[in-house]
Amino acid sequence: MTIKIDEKITGYEVVKEEPKRAESNVVHMHEKLERPEVLVGSTYKIKTPLTEHALYVTINDIVLNPDTPHEKRRPFEIFINSKNMDHFQWVVALTRVISAVFRKGGDVTFLVEELHSVFDPRGGYFKKGKYTPSLVADLGDVIERHLKSIGLIPTEEPDAARQQLIAEKRAELKKRAGATETAADEPCDFPSDAQLCVKCSTKAVIKMDGCMTCLNCGDSKCG
Repeated sequence: MTIKIDEKITGYEVVKEEPKRAESNVVHMHEKLERPEVLVGSTYKIKTPLTEHALYVTINDIVLNPDTPHEKRRPFEIFINSKNMDHFQWVVALTRVISAVFRKGGDVTFLVEELHSVFDPRGGYFKKGKYTPSLVADLGDVIERHLKSIGLIPTEEPDAARQQLIAEKRAELKKRAGATETAADEPCDFPSDAQLCVKCSTKAVIKMDGCMTCLNCGDSKCG
């Protein structure tokens, strides 16, 4: 329909489309969300050279908006159990604080970095060739593994070129050492004289062809 304008135009503006409103029935994670009767979860075992008994970490998840396009799985609570009572106080405090952060909602992935930055004044330890600065940092590894399993943290894999480099270096090392094929395929089976990688914290850096290369993540001083 054409409209004739008889008066002088004194101003104008662009009409913007109204943003689409979010669905009001979508449930998001928040601290007032009531705990369901049943939660799904996973239990992880932490065994360190610092303690005689292992720690068992259970992380329970809540499923938001089940059977809808908005279905999400989010961590809701954490429990740590062990026969060793030496760490009872800080274990209880840590589980309550972490569970409270989980229930608060939002981005909870920062917990992993915070726990990884805790260092034991007595020194850390190696697990399968990877350096762990403290028992708390080991707990951070467990939470990171769990958040990756439910999709909150993306899994970073080396690109095809770096994977090929790692495979070639391992094959060359196997040929030199005369190791068995089974041993070479083990991700933690690195030479005893390997150095610590500053990128992945694994004792897997060796000098091959005049270049320091990590056999775990592929990091190389030669690019």
